[in-house]
Amino acid sequence: MRIPFYALLLQGIACGGPEPVGTDDTPALADSAVGDTAPDDTAPDDTDPVDTDPVDTAPIDTDPIDTAETDTAPVDTAPVDTGEIPAVPPTPTECFGAQWGSAPLPVDYDQFEPVLGSHCQGTNYQDIAGVERVVFIGDSITVGSPPTDAADWYRNVLADELAIRFGLEAPDWGWENVNLVDGVVYTQLSGDFAACAKWGARTDDLLDGPHYQLETCMPEEDRGLVTLVVMTIGGNDVYSLLEDVTAGNDEATLRATFSAATGLLRDAAEWVSDPENFPNGAYLVFANTYDFTDPDGAEDMAACPGAELIGMDAPLASTTLQAVLAEAQEEYLSIAVDTRTDMVFLGEQFCGHGYNADPAGRCYRGDGEVWLDYTCMHPNDLGHGAIADMMLAVVDE
Repeated sequence: MRIPFYALLLQGIACGGPEPVGTDDTPALADSAVGDTAPDDTAPDDTDPVDTDPVDTAPIDTDPIDTAETDTAPVDTAPVDTGEIPAVPPTPTECFGAQWGSAPLPVDYDQFEPVLGSHCQGTNYQDIAGVERVVFIGDSITVGSPPTDAADWYRNVLADELAIRFGLEAPDWGWENVNLVDGVVYTQLSGDFAACAKWGARTDDLLDGPHYQLETCMPEEDRGLVTLVVMTIGGNDVYSLLEDVTAGNDEATLRATFSAATGLLRDAAEWVSDPENFPNGAYLVFANTYDFTDPDGAEDMAACPGAELIGMDAPLASTTLQAVLAEAQEEYLSIAVDTRTDMVFLGEQFCGHGYNADPAGRCYRGDGEVWLDYTCMHPNDLGHGAIADMMLAVVDE
């Protein structure tokens, strides 16, 4: 059994300091971040008539061009939301280049030539339509956790919206709430929705025992239904790396450990997208993790009261960990590209919404909005709302 993080916090408070942490018994660790705004507006395209006024034929200004030295400060290259889907989708650098700043970049997403949504919230490989069933898989970010109210958990917000969009039967109270002892919902199957996510879950819980999340929530008799799978996973795999960093494991060992974890995620994505498993089709939308791939993102996490309490603030700032997780973030995107499923850039959007408000940092936003609760493993109400918006942006486009 994996020990819920809240139990660790209570132990630390009761004993005046952190307790030793197990290697497989902790709930979801926060995932990653970077970005500059809240999720883009996904309102319908503006259909106002085109302006047909005569073209201005005033003389062209032929004055000499001012050759004075121009300001070379970084320019925000994120596409402007015009309400219309561009013919050519933006590149990762166009979406995130302003916040990434100058070289070296924390990640190299452009190498995969991904197809992104015009909103820059995620990829755009699936035309999600005709959904008959929605399944939530993964860790405690998807389950939901105190102190954030259950009504604000992204899973519940998203379920309400998806029920309206696809005409589905909404889930009941038991599905919307969590058993605080077991870290799972009270009712796994309710209406046209299922939830097999669990506090502390890692990538080995998706297809492997004892949890078999995917197969449990999608039994064979339901696989003929067009299914949308929504998932957050990987935070607890990151947490195990933090323990490895504390133990002094070298970079090669850390890299091998997380390579195995991302391999299990790829297996899950391939399972969902396999037509032999879902003859009428299934869609997958998953998130990458909170951002540990540069000092800014790491400091966002390390500055959390919860990280300091359990002694994980120093490992979070490890440059070795940053290098390993940068490669892992790239692999997450590669999985979406290869399986033609969709990934939301949770990491890129959350960076700058942590506790480290450094104006000199690449993730600095200046709005003062913190999207993480005091543990920094889980979103607060603003963070859950942002995740729901990201997921909906990907589903809608």
